[in-house]
Amino acid sequence: MTTPPRSSEQRADALAAAHQTRQERARLRAALKARELTGLDVLLGAAEHPAWASARVSWLLQSLPGVGAVRAERMMSELGIAPSRRIQGLGERQRAALVERLGQREAGSDA
Repeated sequence: MTTPPRSSEQRADALAAAHQTRQERARLRAALKARELTGLDVLLGAAEHPAWASARVSWLLQSLPGVGAVRAERMMSELGIAPSRRIQGLGERQRAALVERLGQREAGSDA
């Protein structure tokens, strides 16, 4: 499948939108690392922030302090979440399980 031809103006608009999304995610990652936001904040606020909603769940988990690739992969496997799943694509049960797990994590019992 090939991409439809775009005008130079359309390409420039798409590049600007992608750049803005990357900047928003960089700010989000910094806020998560600094503990200004929690994983629960992101999950529950994703509906209002398209850049958050389109992020992969694995990216979100790895952005949390104390969670690396292995821990994120293990958590997602235990909850039945595919590695390619995006936050906006989580099913009700997956979202509820992830909210519960992140709630436990933030309450002090490190996942």
